[in-house]
Amino acid sequence: MKNITLTLLIALFVLNAAWAQTPVPAKAQSKPIALTGAVAHLGNGQVIQNSIIAFDKGKLTLVLDATTSKVDLSRYEAINVAGKHVYPGFILPNSQIGLQEVSSVRAMNDYTERGELNPNIRALISYNTDTEYTASFRFNGVLLAEATPTGGLISGSSSVMEMEGWNWEDAAHTIDMGIHMNWPPMMRRQFDFNTFSFSESANKDYEKQVGELEQFFVEATAYGKLATKETNLKFEAMQGLFDGKKTLFIHANNPKEIVASVRFAQRIRVQRITLVEGLGAYHVAEFLKENKIPVILPATQNLPARADDDVDLPYKLPYLLSQAGVMVSISNDGALHGARNLGFYAGTAVAYGMDKEEALKTITSNTAKALGIDNRVGTLEVGKDATLFVSHGDALDYRGNVLTHAFISGKMVALPGNQQELYERYSKKYGQMK
Repeated sequence: MKNITLTLLIALFVLNAAWAQTPVPAKAQSKPIALTGAVAHLGNGQVIQNSIIAFDKGKLTLVLDATTSKVDLSRYEAINVAGKHVYPGFILPNSQIGLQEVSSVRAMNDYTERGELNPNIRALISYNTDTEYTASFRFNGVLLAEATPTGGLISGSSSVMEMEGWNWEDAAHTIDMGIHMNWPPMMRRQFDFNTFSFSESANKDYEKQVGELEQFFVEATAYGKLATKETNLKFEAMQGLFDGKKTLFIHANNPKEIVASVRFAQRIRVQRITLVEGLGAYHVAEFLKENKIPVILPATQNLPARADDDVDLPYKLPYLLSQAGVMVSISNDGALHGARNLGFYAGTAVAYGMDKEEALKTITSNTAKALGIDNRVGTLEVGKDATLFVSHGDALDYRGNVLTHAFISGKMVALPGNQQELYERYSKKYGQMK
């Protein structure tokens, strides 16, 4: 009986190991690669109709127009992608990637912590590279994502992760790059199932919660100035905010809350500020422009937040804000379902007035700037990470977003995920649906 039990345990272990990551993480780039002939969308508004994009050891070495430049590619593995399109990898901010798998299973949720003030909580070390989401993200061009904790007034520290790797150490792109703060709402919204509508009431604890935040920030500032001190993990985690090494991500929606939270951060002398989930940002666009505050919006394919908003406001909000001079990025409401559609959210903004290359910025270069990682990713430029993909057509369109190649820091990653593999399997058995 013991032998049978042992055999079963070993078999389960082996099967679990085999299922752990599908597909298997890629190997590091071993030789220079050049992509030739594609239409290159650089992520900064520029387009090269006949491009040469080359990279070596994970970094871009050539970004050229093939019609005006002659280059010896004999040392490169040349891949002819003529007629296709090359893009920087899409970047998903404000997500629980690697921290949540099945939302209805409590044991698969590891994105929040008890307590109100938790800047020392690091999403990084909870990140699970075995998540099924990474393969589905890559399939649509999302190659980088911010793993973000939630809950409380200060949720913790987020990190940008590559959608590839055996473990969190391998997948980490930029670690502990920002602290997430949830500004207390002035009004609380409750959903009434009797009337199937929202009602609002004043937040009686608003002043108290703001006071707690101010006291905490003041104490963290004072802690940083001490010559000798006993280590305080919470205050230590805050220090990068006051010298510009970290970004403070403020989660606020109401226009008054947006203004109050930004002014609060400026008064405490936070150097880098990014607004997240700013549905009310349009009403204070001039304020955000004057203070150079980037905004990370939720998904465009959404319903308006208020009954008196235009029904298409979420669709055109990126365009309206960008026209007002605000730098805009797009996310997915913090949730994972639908996050692989990031490119199509930008495509919706195009349908509602935004220039296509400007819309591309909202999920590449603008996002990189908002996260403070634009020195490495976001655009196709020599010296930056070779994190990019090749698509048959327009990657912001459902019909054109069909990837043929994807590279993360020069590593060629496998594209099919579980859904595509199941599609192929049953198409062969039963034939494709007509």
